[in-house]
Amino acid sequence: MFNIHDITRDQYMLNGPLKYQGYDWWWHSLTAQNVETGEEKAFFIEFFLCNPALAQAKPVFGQLPENQKKGIKPSYLMVKAGCWGEDHCQLHRFFSWKDVECHPFAPYWISADDCVASETVLKGNIQLSAEDVQNHPEWMCDAGQMKWNLTIDKQIAFHVGYGASKPLRDAEAFAMYWHAEGMKSAYTGEIVYNGTKYIVQPETCYGYADKNWGRDFTSPWVWLSSNCLYSKKTGKQLKNSVFDIGGGRPKIYFVPLNRRLLGVFYYEGKEYDFNFSKLHYHVKTTFSFEEKKDIVVWHVRQENIHAAMETEIFCYKKDMLLINYEAPNGKKLHNRLWNGGTGWGTIKLYEKEHNVFYLVDEIEATHVGCEYGEYDTE
Repeated sequence: MFNIHDITRDQYMLNGPLKYQGYDWWWHSLTAQNVETGEEKAFFIEFFLCNPALAQAKPVFGQLPENQKKGIKPSYLMVKAGCWGEDHCQLHRFFSWKDVECHPFAPYWISADDCVASETVLKGNIQLSAEDVQNHPEWMCDAGQMKWNLTIDKQIAFHVGYGASKPLRDAEAFAMYWHAEGMKSAYTGEIVYNGTKYIVQPETCYGYADKNWGRDFTSPWVWLSSNCLYSKKTGKQLKNSVFDIGGGRPKIYFVPLNRRLLGVFYYEGKEYDFNFSKLHYHVKTTFSFEEKKDIVVWHVRQENIHAAMETEIFCYKKDMLLINYEAPNGKKLHNRLWNGGTGWGTIKLYEKEHNVFYLVDEIEATHVGCEYGEYDTE
């Protein structure tokens, strides 16, 4: 399936049973430059919607002890933003559903006060004091300030195919769905983080935008992506390329499919698809994650009937954060979900002819978005 854009998969999905136990989120990550020093900094912004049918006058937090005792599920819009690096942080701002405007069809559009997310515009502002965060552990975040005003040009998509199609969405076949409408995205604008201004430019943002939704998360949870890629064969930057890998343990009709990943390498206009749900590709996948003293490492090998991709990614733990989410049922089982945006590594891309693999290219990747975590308990 060749770089098919489908903004209907980006639209609001919390209908039917998902209104009572479901989430819907739009994720954005990018790199910006300090306007004074030119230094790079990697940022993320996310709009996370949860359980609209359970709305109250104020946001409902599943991690509050009294709500856990009563079995009360969370309900809110959470605007999440932050950065990676040694001063990494995650900031959360919550809104009651009664204060949220949400367009129900494509193209999607969400707003609450001065926070807006859509296919082409991303604006927002979060300010949290240390006292606020200390008094509200149920907010699951850090203190700080971040303001952003960005436009988005989603250039290359990863369409996962039938697995996230309307019939399977309507049947709630999977616990977690994924669509990357902008796995290569160009952002333009500015970010102000803790008083420092950063400029965001299309050529150097290495931007990414995707969407997840469903009734639960996955464990293990894997994500790797970058469009800052250089060919070792030519020594040149691959300006029309991106790779994206995600998944872990998807559940279809509550039955887990162990260690399955969706993956793609869009290599200078040619798509290599490693999607386990496309059965005719006979995709085989192996992956591992290793946490060392100062660094974490991903190893992924994906193979189909035509090609193979071997991916090895590294990221310093000091530059990462343990990202926080509570599930729509109110549980927080991901308490060591490593999340970063400054990974690096190599991808070896092969084509297969007569059962023999030939190296197409070995690619150096930087500015890699990366994630891994497993539930504390099942």
